[in-house]
Amino acid sequence: MGVVNVTPDSFSDGGQFLEPERAIEHGLRLIEEGADLLDVGGESTRPGAEPVPAALELRRILPVITGLAERTSAPISVDTTKAEVARLAVEAGASVVNDISGGLADPEMIPTVRRLRDQHDLFLVLMHRQGGPLTMQASPTYQDALAEVCESLSQRMAAALAAGLPADRLALDPGVGFGKRLEHNLALLRGLPELRGLGAPLLLGVSRKSFIGHITGAERHADWKGAAAGDAPADRRRLGGTAAAIALAVATGGADILRVHDVAIMREAALVASAISAQGQWGQGGKGPV
Repeated sequence: MGVVNVTPDSFSDGGQFLEPERAIEHGLRLIEEGADLLDVGGESTRPGAEPVPAALELRRILPVITGLAERTSAPISVDTTKAEVARLAVEAGASVVNDISGGLADPEMIPTVRRLRDQHDLFLVLMHRQGGPLTMQASPTYQDALAEVCESLSQRMAAALAAGLPADRLALDPGVGFGKRLEHNLALLRGLPELRGLGAPLLLGVSRKSFIGHITGAERHADWKGAAAGDAPADRRRLGGTAAAIALAVATGGADILRVHDVAIMREAALVASAISAQGQWGQGGKGPV
């Protein structure tokens, strides 16, 4: 899953693809590099990010989704927590709704996706997070991060099933970096096979995230607030760590969908890890299971 951020303030590439044509070109380039699908988002979910109104989110993403749908047959995902944004994005050509709140931010999200399925073959991704972007890294607390995230995701999947969404059109995401400290993220990554055992495909988003810098020592702060002035951008500081996390996830059979910024490099890491471990889930020629 290649990331197309249509935002001015995303943590690693904010502002680079705010113009629709640049975002479309970026998405098409990611497909050429080996992306199976694209995730288009118009609201930054980095720690400390301010929410944006639905109208602004739609102005950012609809031209991009429309343009991509006209120029590629690859599935398009909309990264949003708002039911109305999801509805209009699907009408513009999206076939996946990626909700980082697990359907909790907007109580209409799951019912809306269910209604949309009457006309569209939709896939819904439900992610775990503790808190919202403004506060989620202030003081995240768990007694047992893996057990609690498993329980929460199980409940969100049950809510979707109860609403009438089919099990084979759901995926789960443990939400690495969303209301989690380093030790929580590591517990989730070690527990990927258990998370995958919940009964739905698992989406994993570790690309360029700050936990990598905390492990390597590249981060100069011990909290979520980011790197010091003059530090290299996240896309240069965290490539190796991202590849390592992805390779281990694939080797342990713990991920079905990888959400990444650097498609060509991470596709290579996934293919090599799959071949060495004989998991084989990435298939011949490098295409994933999506």
